[in-house]
Amino acid sequence: MVNFRINRDDWSLYRKPFVDVERHRKKVFEALKRNLAELLCDESLILEKGKKLFKIPVQSMEEYCFRYNLQQIDYIGQGQGNTKEGKILSAIIEKSDNYERGKLGGGTLPGVDYYEVDITVEDLEDILYKELKLPNLQEKDRNIIEEDTLKFKGTSRVGPFANLDKKKTILENIKRNPIGSIEIINSFIPEDLRFNTWEKTEEVSHGAVVFAMMDVSGSMGTQEKYSSRSFFFWMTRFLRTYYKKVEIIFLAHHTEAKQVEEHEFFTKGESGGTRCSSVYKLVLDLIDNKYTQSEYNIYAFHFSDGDNLPSDNAKCRALMETLIGKCNLVGYGEIANPYYKTGTLMDLYKPLCSNKKFVSVIIKDRTDVHLALKKFFSG
Repeated sequence: MVNFRINRDDWSLYRKPFVDVERHRKKVFEALKRNLAELLCDESLILEKGKKLFKIPVQSMEEYCFRYNLQQIDYIGQGQGNTKEGKILSAIIEKSDNYERGKLGGGTLPGVDYYEVDITVEDLEDILYKELKLPNLQEKDRNIIEEDTLKFKGTSRVGPFANLDKKKTILENIKRNPIGSIEIINSFIPEDLRFNTWEKTEEVSHGAVVFAMMDVSGSMGTQEKYSSRSFFFWMTRFLRTYYKKVEIIFLAHHTEAKQVEEHEFFTKGESGGTRCSSVYKLVLDLIDNKYTQSEYNIYAFHFSDGDNLPSDNAKCRALMETLIGKCNLVGYGEIANPYYKTGTLMDLYKPLCSNKKFVSVIIKDRTDVHLALKKFFSG
């Protein structure tokens, strides 16, 4: 008979490297959250298809320890009592006011050590996608059945040893031997063994289509196009990660609208005037002829600088109201342009903001792309 004994030795010293790794991971996670809005608007990501490595500053980790008093100030190694957690016992103050932080001069206060850490696009996605989802998703007649998947459903007393559930097997052994010390695990018998069982399941997702509409007219400068493409880049990666069967239709417009390939949508520039009603009409035609409301969850997102032919504004407003009635959600993002002082499409659409199926956002700088993603995909 072979017995096993559970030891209670202190292994904390051996776990120290793993504790340090976990602390480092948390430091990187915090740095990513602080720099997320800035990293999302890096336009080179689009051209390199998400293969770029980033460098972010991470504050160095230091262990608590005693240090030599460089200021040569006399201290007494005895407290006065009545101290509470978090109370500041003392602070180092520079005697000279000429070199304080933020004042003129070189400064004498010590800085903070930072290290640059390489991160990938997948690291950004792990943080970004946790707060995103398709809003107002409903069951539709068009169900798309995805491929079969295997899922563990329970346990059994028989099965292949590759599926042995060690934890439950040990618990069964302990329950079978209640007399004596629980630290002793007696020899295992077939009745102790527990195996994970699995079965095939079909994952069903309901049909959805997303229309990505971008203004590529002459009034859309480099900065405006960068912000628009950054949003649609992250939107596309998010949808393809969590909604594999969602169709994405890329539409570009100036005075005329057309459906384009994904590569052309993210790289090709255009010019000319702006007639936004053209892209709304194209979307409505596609909905009526191919993507009906009864079969698809429909989403439409439009990015523009808000500059439009005045004669086209009334038609834009009417088509937008029709589009809202046919979609689960319509998002309009306007890149603020300081050169246009007249009214924009955002002013035209303000009365529509009372409708829960219409969401608008103003992009004042490229870091607001993160804000747009959270507003449009908040659920």
